[in-house]
Amino acid sequence: MTTTLALTALFLTLGFAAGLVHFATLGRVTSLYLAGGSPAQAVGLQLVRLAALACVLILLAWLGAPALLAGALGVILARGVILRRARKAA
Repeated sequence: MTTTLALTALFLTLGFAAGLVHFATLGRVTSLYLAGGSPAQAVGLQLVRLAALACVLILLAWLGAPALLAGALGVILARGVILRRARKAA
């Protein structure tokens, strides 16, 4: 039982970390598009951030439904953190 809880917490943390990186780099991609930066750099960063999140979620899916659900919850929680930080900055 404690092993299951520890693994679930690990998967939640992994999803949270991946979500923080994913949504934080979204701000950078947006600023590249809006500031007239290099379109190739913006598209490249967009592809990297999407591929990285996909890799994490696929890995969690291979580990089973509980791992995927915990990781997805971590991503959703990270989204809330990034949105809250963006609202305070604005």
